[in-house]
Amino acid sequence: MVRASLPVSTRRPHRRTALAAALLAVTALAGCSSAGGSSSSPDGPGADAASESAKPDPVRLTTSFQDAKAVPIDAPVTVGATGGTLGTVTVTSTLGELAGKVQDGSWTSGAALEPGTDYTITASAERSDGSSVERTRSFHTVDLTLDQQTYAAIAPLDGETVGVGMPVIVTFDVPVTDKALFEKHMHVTSTPQQKGSWYWMSDQEAHFRPASYWKAGTDVSVDLEINSLPAGNGIYGQEDRQVSFHVGDAHVYKVNAQTHQMQVFSNGTLLRTIPITTGKPGFTTRSGTKVIIEKFATKRMNSETVGINRNSPEAYDIDDVRWAMRVTYSGEFLHAAPWSVGSQGHANVSHGCTGMSTADAGWLYAMSRRGDVVQYTGTDRPMTLQNGYGDWNLSFADWKQGSALT
Repeated sequence: MVRASLPVSTRRPHRRTALAAALLAVTALAGCSSAGGSSSSPDGPGADAASESAKPDPVRLTTSFQDAKAVPIDAPVTVGATGGTLGTVTVTSTLGELAGKVQDGSWTSGAALEPGTDYTITASAERSDGSSVERTRSFHTVDLTLDQQTYAAIAPLDGETVGVGMPVIVTFDVPVTDKALFEKHMHVTSTPQQKGSWYWMSDQEAHFRPASYWKAGTDVSVDLEINSLPAGNGIYGQEDRQVSFHVGDAHVYKVNAQTHQMQVFSNGTLLRTIPITTGKPGFTTRSGTKVIIEKFATKRMNSETVGINRNSPEAYDIDDVRWAMRVTYSGEFLHAAPWSVGSQGHANVSHGCTGMSTADAGWLYAMSRRGDVVQYTGTDRPMTLQNGYGDWNLSFADWKQGSALT
């Protein structure tokens, strides 16, 4: 290496001249470093590049949704990570923690999302350098109005004891279009186990009944897992519903409109035969299987509610009919009829109801429950499926055809 010669002088060099000389020396030294080296790092050639390559990749969360302000509720949420290996994930809201699990490097929710709700994702991940980091992200689910959600009301009530003919009745306040999807999430279980099926009466009402009457003493659970489930046409299930009920003694009442008698059976034993009267010509009582829908210790009965004008000679308005039990929506009842005792057991003189003495009606009322069965024979006017709990007027083979899954 050739060094540049510096002239000798006894005079102190000018400041600017000395600085220029020093810079020249530095430049010359730099030019003599190893070939191709362009770094001035004291750690040696390529040290800055090596330092950059040694930095771990940043960890970022990935999600299955695009718009964090309106996340749909009809699909699972997934969470993944780039730049690291996903560890634990929790997704929380004011309702608590959302169920889910990590599998194959991503987390997937295991429960439905609630509409109009803020959620926070908190996730841990291991970086390439082995260190652990935590990341968070928030999102908001799509807002739904009540008109975009359908609520399911269930009969019987939770904890109710009912008769052996009581169907499970689910009524939706907004129509369900995708009945098959909903029915897959509508479960009825019983102890002892009994096979049964759903039947859709309409877009807003579904009934479940076993193949034959419930066995006395059965415990039944109804579980509707429809929360946030798409019902079709932009409608979603509003919430899950669970109801449990008990089936009491097997009460079956057999009314014969020709003999004007009613036989009262409990668990297969005949308890009493009661003289009755049913509908006279023009007001014929329907034949078929009916089920007690509701009970009234006293009930006002007005003929206008069944289409008889107040000016008709058949009109009536009685304030306090005792021990009334409805068996059709159209207005047929079992009740006390002290005004027709002389005809009971001999003739049909009512406007379609089944009348009996006050004493007999009170005795029957005391033992009866919603869901008890009343079987009518002896007339040519048939009971219809939807005029009350008419479920038992179809064979089970025909009943199953009403399922959305058939």
